[in-house]
Amino acid sequence: MPLSARKREVLHQMGIPVWVPRQTPPAPQRLDADGAGVPTAPREERAAAVTIAEVPVAQLGWADLGERVTSCTACSELARRRTQTVFGVGDPKANWLFIGEAPGSEEDRGGEPFVGRAGRLLDNMLAALGLRRGEDVYIANILKCRPPGNRDPLPAEAAACRSFLDRQIDLIEPRVIVALGRVAAQSLLGSDAPLGRLRERQHDFRGVPLVVTYHPAYLLRSPADKARAWSDLLLARARALGD
Repeated sequence: MPLSARKREVLHQMGIPVWVPRQTPPAPQRLDADGAGVPTAPREERAAAVTIAEVPVAQLGWADLGERVTSCTACSELARRRTQTVFGVGDPKANWLFIGEAPGSEEDRGGEPFVGRAGRLLDNMLAALGLRRGEDVYIANILKCRPPGNRDPLPAEAAACRSFLDRQIDLIEPRVIVALGRVAAQSLLGSDAPLGRLRERQHDFRGVPLVVTYHPAYLLRSPADKARAWSDLLLARARALGD
């Protein structure tokens, strides 16, 4: 209980020292445009924030990687037009990693890859394999922002986003990668070969087996190729199981 002024005076007259709690100095302030004081973060906090921003993408954990993607403006047109970034979704230690090309309009609004009709078809493809979205499955895209008019990603845009995707792959450590569609396959493999030449065989992506198949949006337009897509998925399952 704090001492009253009278008690302090009595103790002082008796020669008994009185302990006075040290006052915490007010936080340093700077002036805003109107001349009002604005608290300034301690120097060590400001230094820590700068350090986190300067950490190479290849060293970021999931939380910091997500923040870096959210604040990315490397592709000025995409950053200006997007509603939000689409980071990816699923099990952070999944055996299966599915990679498409870029968010569409519904993904841009919802912030999750592969929603709408194409997303429902992908979910059906997963179910046929005995899988579910979010359970031993991670879904991402080559780009984290929607290209205007849902056009194909430009090479420079794919290159700007590549470190984010590479870090996701390193963190997940999948047993198999499934490239959904020509754009994703060519970007990951650094190839300009047509989809037909990239399908029906295993590729290697930095030591991870990679299988190429059709994009779900394409299968909605060409349902006759669903049987071929199923063959691709069986190949991917064999690699995921280590066969």
